[in-house]
Amino acid sequence: MSAAIDAGGVRALLADGRVVVVRDIVPTDADAVLSLHERLSDRDRYLRFFGSGTWVLHTITDRITRAPDGRHAAVGAWLGGTLAGLAHYEAPSGGPTAEVALVVDGTVQAHGLGTLLLEHLRSEARRHGVTRFVAEVLAENYRMIKVFVDAGLPCRVTPDGPDRHVEISLSGDETFAAAVDERDRVADVASLAHVLRPSSVVVVGAGRQPGSIGHAVLRNLRDSGFTGRLTAVNPHAEEIAGVPCLPSIAELTDTPDLAVVCVPAESVPDTVEECGRAGVPAVVVISAGLSGTDLATRVLGSVRRHGMRLVGPNCVGVVNTDPAVRMDATFVRGSVPEGGIGVVTQSGGVGIALVELLRQLGLGVSTMVSTGDKYDVSGNDMLLWWRHDEATSAAVLYLESFGNPRKFSRLARGLARTRPVIAVRSAESEVAQRAAASHTAAAATPAVTRDALFEQAGVIAVDTVSEATDVLAACAWQPLPAGNRVAILSNAGGAGVLAADACVHHGLTVAPLARATRDALANLLPPQAGLGNPIDTTAGVDAATFAGCLEILLADDDIDIVLAAGVPTAVGDPVLAVPSIARRRRKTVLVARPGQLASVTGLGDDTDPAPATASFADPAPAAAALGRIATYARWRRRSDGTATFPPDIRLGEAHALVREFLATEPEGGWLAPDLTTRLLDMFGLPAVRSILAPDDEAAVAALRELSGPVAVKVVAAGVLHKARVGGVVLDVVSEEELLAAVAGFRDQFGTSVHGVLLQPMATPGRELIVGVDSDDTFGPLVVFGLGGTDTDLIADRAARLTPLSDADAAEMVHGLRSSAALFRGDHALPTGGLVDILARVGRLAETVPEITELDLNPLVVREDGCQVLDARVRLVPRAPADPFLRRLRA
Repeated sequence: MSAAIDAGGVRALLADGRVVVVRDIVPTDADAVLSLHERLSDRDRYLRFFGSGTWVLHTITDRITRAPDGRHAAVGAWLGGTLAGLAHYEAPSGGPTAEVALVVDGTVQAHGLGTLLLEHLRSEARRHGVTRFVAEVLAENYRMIKVFVDAGLPCRVTPDGPDRHVEISLSGDETFAAAVDERDRVADVASLAHVLRPSSVVVVGAGRQPGSIGHAVLRNLRDSGFTGRLTAVNPHAEEIAGVPCLPSIAELTDTPDLAVVCVPAESVPDTVEECGRAGVPAVVVISAGLSGTDLATRVLGSVRRHGMRLVGPNCVGVVNTDPAVRMDATFVRGSVPEGGIGVVTQSGGVGIALVELLRQLGLGVSTMVSTGDKYDVSGNDMLLWWRHDEATSAAVLYLESFGNPRKFSRLARGLARTRPVIAVRSAESEVAQRAAASHTAAAATPAVTRDALFEQAGVIAVDTVSEATDVLAACAWQPLPAGNRVAILSNAGGAGVLAADACVHHGLTVAPLARATRDALANLLPPQAGLGNPIDTTAGVDAATFAGCLEILLADDDIDIVLAAGVPTAVGDPVLAVPSIARRRRKTVLVARPGQLASVTGLGDDTDPAPATASFADPAPAAAALGRIATYARWRRRSDGTATFPPDIRLGEAHALVREFLATEPEGGWLAPDLTTRLLDMFGLPAVRSILAPDDEAAVAALRELSGPVAVKVVAAGVLHKARVGGVVLDVVSEEELLAAVAGFRDQFGTSVHGVLLQPMATPGRELIVGVDSDDTFGPLVVFGLGGTDTDLIADRAARLTPLSDADAAEMVHGLRSSAALFRGDHALPTGGLVDILARVGRLAETVPEITELDLNPLVVREDGCQVLDARVRLVPRAPADPFLRRLRA
C-alpha cells in the first residue's frame, strides 16, 4: 500500500470541483476494473488497446488487479462509488523505467481525472525507485498525449508515425509544482464555489428564538441581503424571521448548494448524512463538541461517501461580501463590512475580533472562512481561492496547525507575490519543545520552524490581532516602501526621538540627511529647529511649513519612507497637511499622532475625508508596521532563486548506505563516525579526513598514517558532544600521548568506549554550525549559525525549510546578527563555500528523508575555504513524503 494513500483512499478534486476517492487497486477490485473497461465506447477501447476487440478485457483486468509489488502498481479513482478511471505501471525488470497506461470513463473525460491519476501513480512509482515512465500511444489519441505533456513533468514525444513513443521523467521541479498548483487552484475554486458563491443556502437548526445560534445565522443571511434562495429547516415552524421553513432536508424542493448546520452535536452526523443523500455538495457545521468522539467519525464518513466539502465543525461560519453574493452565514454581531481583506481563521474569536477592528478602521472583508476544527476546508484552500480573486487585496490568516506546510509555502508564496499575506502567530510554549541530542534539534523549536516557513513564503508574521490591523492600515492607502531608509519629521522633539528608537528597533535605517536636504529644510525652519534625522521642526510651525518639509524629504532619493510624528498645538495641527501630499503615493508616508483616541485610523483632510494614509496613536506600532512592510517589500523584490542539484552528488550510494544501516538498526540511530564521513563525501561536503580506530594498535597505525599532530576523539555509546564532556584531546604527536589519551577515555567512559577517531589538526578559523532537524509535518529544517562549543549559548542562527534555493542559502549566510562582522569589511570571510555547503546539506536532507538530525559542528571557514571538523547524523526509518500530491484533508 502506498505511503501516500491509505487503505480507505484519499479524497481529491476534479477540475469541475467534484470529489473523487483515489486509492490503490487491489485484487478485490476486479469486477470494478472489468466494468470500467466494458463501459468504454468502441472509440475509447480502440485507442486503449489499438483495436476494438473485447477478448483482452479479462486478461488486462487480471494484470491490473494483481497485488502491487513495486514492479507493478495501479491506482483508481472512485466517483460516487463507481470506478471512474485508473492508471497503472509495469516495470518487469524492476529497473528505473516502467510502462504506464491510463483509462478514464468517457463520461468523466476532460475534467482532469487522467492527470490526477498520473500524479498519484508517479508518487507510488518514485517510492519504489521508478524514475521514468514510457508509453506507446496512437497518434490520434491526442487526449492521452495531452495528459502526458500537460502534466508539467519533463516529457519527450516522438513526432512521426502512426503511434507516438512517450518518455516522462518523474522528477519534480518548480515547473511541475506550478502545474500541480494551477490544477489544484482550478479544482479548488470550482469546489469552493458551493461554499463561497452558493446560489442557494439552507440553515438546518434555525431556532425560532432570537437567542439561538441557528436563528442568528439565519437572520444574518437575511439581513446581509443574500442574493440567492434562502430556506430553513425546523420541524416546528413554517417560517422563521420571514424565511420559509421546512421540517427536513428531504422535503426541500430544490437541492441547495450549501447547508449551514446549527443542530446539537449529537444530531450533526444524521444531518450531514441527510444532506449527502439529498445531493448537497457543501456543508458548514457551526456546531461544536464533535472532535474526539465517534460523532466526528460518522460525519467524516458521510463527507467521504457523498463527496461533500466541509467547513468546520466548531466554527463561526463563512462570509462573502461580493455584491453579487452578499452572504453572511455567521453569527457575528452586526453586519460584516464590505472590503478587500480575506480572512481565514481557526479561532472564531479571532475572526470576530478582526471583523470588529476592520470595521473601526474603515476597512472591510472580501471573504471570511472560520475553519474551526478544520476537518476539510483549510487555509490552503483559501490561499488558492484568493490567488485570482480581484476583490481580495490582502489576506489575514490565523492558523493553529498546518496539515501540509510545504503546500502552504508554495501557495502563500504565490499569493504574497501580488498582495500582502499576514499571519497571526498562535502561541507555542517553548517548555513543550522536545529534548534533543543534537544542537540543531535543540534549536529547532516549533516557533523557529513556523517562522522559517513564514519568512520563506513572504508571509508577514505578527503576534496579535491589533498588529495585523496595523500592517493592513500601513498597506491600505500607501505604496510599499522601496527600501528601509526612513526620515522622521516631527513638531515635537520627544515624539521624534521615540519614533527614531522604534524605527531602529524594527530594522529601519534612520540615516543622516544629505547636505542639500538639510539646506533646503534650513531655509524653511526657524534657527532653533533640529535638522538631523529625526527632524524637529519646533512646535511653532504651521501646516504649510510642515508640508514644505515633507515635500523636501520626499524629493530626497536617499529616503524611502517618511514617518510624520506630530501633535496639535495652539498654533495649529501641522499633521493635517500630510494627507494631501500622501495621496500622491510617491513614497510611503505614515503618521504618528500621540494622543489620538484610536490606536490606528485612516487620515483624511477637509478637502477629501477619504483616508490618504494611516495615523497611529504611538510611534512604536507605526515603526513596527513599517519594519514589517519594508521586509515584505524587500522579499517581493528578491528572486526566488533556484534549487540546484550539484552534479557530483552520489545519491544512489547514499540510499544504499542508509538501507544497509537500517537493516542492522531497524529502529534507527546515530551513524558511526566513519559512516558519517562517507555519507558527507557522497554529497561533496568537505569533511576533514578521519580514521576510526577500534583498539590501541589501530590507533597507533592511524597516527603514523596521518603523520602529524592529530585530534583524538572518543567514540562511546551515548557520547555525542565530545568536547563538552572531555572526550577530545588536541595536538597529539607521539604514540605515548596517544595511548595516554585513549587510556584516559577508558577511565572516564568505561565500557561504553568503542574506539577513538583520529583527525589531522585543522588550521584554525571561524567556527560555524550547519544542521538539519527533520519534522514529519514540516519536513527538513536547515539551520546555520555560530558554532563550536558555545553555539547554544550564543544562539545566533538562521533557519530555512527545504527545498533550499541558492537565494535562501545566501540569505541565511547574511542573516545572522554577526554576519556584518564576519562577511563584510577588509577581513571578510568568503561566503561562496558556505552557500554551496548549505545547498548540499539541503539536498541531502531532502533526498535522504531518513535523516532526522544532522550536525556539522564545527564547520570551520577560512580564507582558503571550509572544512567540517565534526559531524553527527541520526537516521530513522521514514517513507519519503510527496509534497506535490493533491489530496483533501478529510
